[in-house]
Amino acid sequence: MGSGVNLPALRGHNDALVLHLLRGAGPVGLGRGDLADRTGLTPQAVGKITARLRDEGLVADAGREASTGGKPRTLLRLVREARHAVGLHLDRDEATAVRVDLAGRAVARWRGPLDFGAGPEAVLEEAVRAVARVRGDRPLLGVGVAAPGPLDWRSGVLGRVTGYPQWEGFPLREALEGRLGIPVRVDKDTNAGVAAATLPGVGSEGADSEGAVAYVHVGTGLGAGLRLLGGGEVYRGRRSAAGEFGHQVLRLDGPPCRCGGYGCAEVLCLDAVAAGRPQEAARIVGEAAANLVALLDVDRVLLGGRVVAAAPEMFVEGVRAVLAARSVALAGGEGEGEGVRVELARVGVAEGAAELVLAPLFGRGG
Repeated sequence: MGSGVNLPALRGHNDALVLHLLRGAGPVGLGRGDLADRTGLTPQAVGKITARLRDEGLVADAGREASTGGKPRTLLRLVREARHAVGLHLDRDEATAVRVDLAGRAVARWRGPLDFGAGPEAVLEEAVRAVARVRGDRPLLGVGVAAPGPLDWRSGVLGRVTGYPQWEGFPLREALEGRLGIPVRVDKDTNAGVAAATLPGVGSEGADSEGAVAYVHVGTGLGAGLRLLGGGEVYRGRRSAAGEFGHQVLRLDGPPCRCGGYGCAEVLCLDAVAAGRPQEAARIVGEAAANLVALLDVDRVLLGGRVVAAAPEMFVEGVRAVLAARSVALAGGEGEGEGVRVELARVGVAEGAAELVLAPLFGRGG
């Protein structure tokens, strides 16, 4: 037998479900009848929920539907400017901060240099300053932080980050909450990247219909974020260790990697980038992605990070070509019905970090 759900929890679940549907509908909005049909709730229940959300400033009228003979129905929309969140991407040599509205769209952005190797206290000071630069004068739901892994996303404590052992055991979430006085969520940068795939308007119909997704980040390191069920949560694994994509061994006698192994995808890829061989780097990423697709039957591979941004078409075509050559599945292009879709990530990691804060409002786990 399943466990019961108390009334406040049920009410919160239903409110979040309505908000999620209105978020996906965009400025056009939905009628109360549409909300009742899609949620399975009674019209009376939907009416109470939308009245409550209107009182909180989260929902407003979006006009009326075209008449079909009867009285036109009032449409409702999410008031996207009603709440904001900040997303912060702490890369090894750069920080990016964004303030986003409830639709996940950036309304303020800042980017500047960062020395992750300077240690926790110095980076903490830079993080606080970055948040201050974008937060504005509106109350924030919280701050989402994307940082290099490994880390425990539940506690916000970092593990032994490759190349930066001084970060091991540092309670980043607790330290930032103490400085900022607002809720903070911390996750790996690659998990934030795949969380961004849930934002409205990303993909042809949004992430809920896109099946299993892998976000591959190529920047100062190489990693992946996983969403294995359409519309589901980020897959992190029991030990928060899922997605260590860059440390799969592709060459047994390869060069030493920062992780202590040899011939890892990360060191092979970054060596090719440093030597000015982006096509080779794209092929290496493709080989690693093909292993991931073969293992997990991923439907869509999203590519992001500054290295990809410098040669986007080369990386998309390079990864797609490897998948096709490996016969893991037909490497389909955007809009094709079969095979693995290889695309550029349309939203950055910082926006994905903010989504870690917004997701619970919409009943999503982030």
